[in-house]
Amino acid sequence: MWKKYYFEYGEKTMKWIGAILLVSTTSWIGFDMSKKLTERPKQIRLLIQSLQMLETEMGYSQLTLQQTFQNISKKVPYPLDQFYERLAHKLSGIVIDFLTIWDEELSKFVQTSALKQTEHEVMKQFGRNLGQHTFLQQQKYIKLTIHHLQRELDDAMEERRKYEKMMKSLGVLIGLLIVLLLF
Repeated sequence: MWKKYYFEYGEKTMKWIGAILLVSTTSWIGFDMSKKLTERPKQIRLLIQSLQMLETEMGYSQLTLQQTFQNISKKVPYPLDQFYERLAHKLSGIVIDFLTIWDEELSKFVQTSALKQTEHEVMKQFGRNLGQHTFLQQQKYIKLTIHHLQRELDDAMEERRKYEKMMKSLGVLIGLLIVLLLF
């Protein structure tokens, strides 16, 4: 009798624990997706600000790209600081191909950030022109890149407005649906 009662009670408890874990997991996934939607506009804004810093540093301080990247890395938060710090570190030695370094570090940065492929492409294009022209032409490329990023920022804000709450709710609701179907 005691074993039968314990077995039935334990089985029900395990089902409830499984249901709670399932709903918690799907909720966590929904909140994580929502967080990425929130982080993307912030990171695009920081990217724009860092390009403005780059323009200022290039125009007024007349430092090398390595020193400029080092200065910017101290002024921006994670993960953007890591991007500029790694660029500065790689430029400390002999550089044969800046574009390769830029592309490698940009790819690492995009993987650790909430940015999408469109921002990656804009910054990749920017890297192709960095250090290749006069200061006035560089300013034009920076402004053009900022303009493209601003457009992406507007899109990211709109996407966040549309889908942020939905992602959170969807995570919880999918978990509840699965629990109802399984139990």
